[in-house]
Amino acid sequence: MYKKFTVSFFLLFLLAVIPAAKINSQTPPAIISRAAVLMDAATGTILFTKNPDEQIPPASLTKLMTIYIALSEVKAGHISLDHEIIPPRESWAINQPPRSSLMFLADGQRTTLGELLLGLAVPSGNDAAVAVALCFAPTVKDFTEIMNLNAAALGMSNTHFDEPSGISEFNMTTASDFAEFCRIYIQTFPEALQDLHSVREFAYPKAENVAQVFRNRPGTIVQRNGNRLLGVLDGVDGLKTGYIDEAGYNIALTAKRGDTRFLAVILGAPVAGGDQIRNDDGKALINWAFDNFKTLYLPAPDPGTPRVWKGKTNNVSLTINEPLECTVPIDRGLDIYQKIELNTPLIAPLEAGSKAGEVIYYDNAGELRRIPLITAETIEQGGFFKRLFDSIRLFFSKK
Repeated sequence: MYKKFTVSFFLLFLLAVIPAAKINSQTPPAIISRAAVLMDAATGTILFTKNPDEQIPPASLTKLMTIYIALSEVKAGHISLDHEIIPPRESWAINQPPRSSLMFLADGQRTTLGELLLGLAVPSGNDAAVAVALCFAPTVKDFTEIMNLNAAALGMSNTHFDEPSGISEFNMTTASDFAEFCRIYIQTFPEALQDLHSVREFAYPKAENVAQVFRNRPGTIVQRNGNRLLGVLDGVDGLKTGYIDEAGYNIALTAKRGDTRFLAVILGAPVAGGDQIRNDDGKALINWAFDNFKTLYLPAPDPGTPRVWKGKTNNVSLTINEPLECTVPIDRGLDIYQKIELNTPLIAPLEAGSKAGEVIYYDNAGELRRIPLITAETIEQGGFFKRLFDSIRLFFSKK
């Protein structure tokens, strides 16, 4: 059974995880940073690695986990972005470690959770990290335990958090762990890219944040997003940069062009090069990915309701339990052919979820992907005479 489809760039399906092997294509760029992972954000297909499992302090990339926890609480309905917060003393800018990046929280201010998250995402405020932590836990240490529980639940086996801002050299992660985390983050909170991570500037405090007596002169400070590739590299809309002496320069970088989004995590660009090496490595990897690969959204199969023998019913509905998107070289998938192969005969009893065949996708250059077809329902065995009658028919159908 063959069907031909022409790919439509407007064919949309929900993003989902699809583990896949690394794809080989043209030689990837040489990068200077210590570690990196480049992947297709939709499929999880890894396109490039360099020292993916080397543990390196994430620096302010740590704040992405802090934001993730806060957004999870918002999504669960436990709090709103408009929730008003009086910054506790521990979070004031004057109480942060030397050389901290700051949102400039201070005594007498009122802010909101949404503003604190912007203060984390744009100027990378360590004070904002403390304030968010104390919004969800009695102490920063308690919040850090929540961070590590989330990391473990997300499979970040080589990651450990020591505090929520990233200033500590005892925070540790790997490019592999953090790239997968960022992919989950983007899929879980896609709106965060527009609402937080692609915002270019952040002004704080504003008149409404300070006491009445200071509203005519609130002392507003305007700070730029630390991701200097926003508006410079085509399609970039996130995520976060970071730096401490012990790590060097880090970046979690994502860009979308057309229907394809790539994600790169780069750790340990040398201190001597400043953020230029980090940015050059990010540009090189993202541009190489778009030059060589794309996300292909396959059309849904229509396997019909094939015949089932010796069952209480004669037909079964089939479905798939894998996502339809896959990562392919840029010149593949211009025309797509679909072939359905069934495991015939299908004989009851059949449990729901049993493999009944597969759908095979091709283009003019060859096979693209195989996806199992599984039964959508349980088909129980029929009665004695039904089984006997179907056995006779099956016998003669093989002659």
